[in-house]
Amino acid sequence: MGTVNAESRPVMRRIVIVGTTGTGKTTFAGHLAGRLGVPHVELDALHWEPNWTPADLARFRERVTRAVSDNAWVVDGNYHVVRDLVWPRADTLVWLDYRLPLILWRLVRRTTRRVFTREELWNGNRERFLTQVASRDSILLWALRTYRRRRRNTPLLLAQTEHAHLRVVRFSAPRAADEWLAGLLSGQRES
Repeated sequence: MGTVNAESRPVMRRIVIVGTTGTGKTTFAGHLAGRLGVPHVELDALHWEPNWTPADLARFRERVTRAVSDNAWVVDGNYHVVRDLVWPRADTLVWLDYRLPLILWRLVRRTTRRVFTREELWNGNRERFLTQVASRDSILLWALRTYRRRRRNTPLLLAQTEHAHLRVVRFSAPRAADEWLAGLLSGQRES
């Protein structure tokens, strides 16, 4: 797995952002897309129908295919059922690989904010406190269940020959990711 040096400024047109639930993929992707002036594609928005109903697989894949047909984009999400549509078209993969305590803290803070502000996420869906914290569908339990698996499987996936074309940028702390984004912005001003 090749890792891009944070000081280098390769041309990036199609970027996928991955990481465990709660790392801030969507926020990071939105900032990156804004800085690059390209569309931001949130896989969750393409996946979830009203009432937290998942789109059927064919519809989800069709939506993703359409979204990644453009020449430039930033996609965030970990859906393995569309990886074959996104990763081959991407030129860069950014992996937000943060520590579990930080992720859990961010999830609690984010969920609390969303519950109290009644923030609409996609298609009228809103988080409910008991569902997100105290049920078997809890976002906290999901993060706990997937954290180790993602940390183990992501390097294995990136080592596969079909992903050798990807420039990989891996961050173990939000500060490094923020500094990289700031560097991209200053690099664009210099160009």
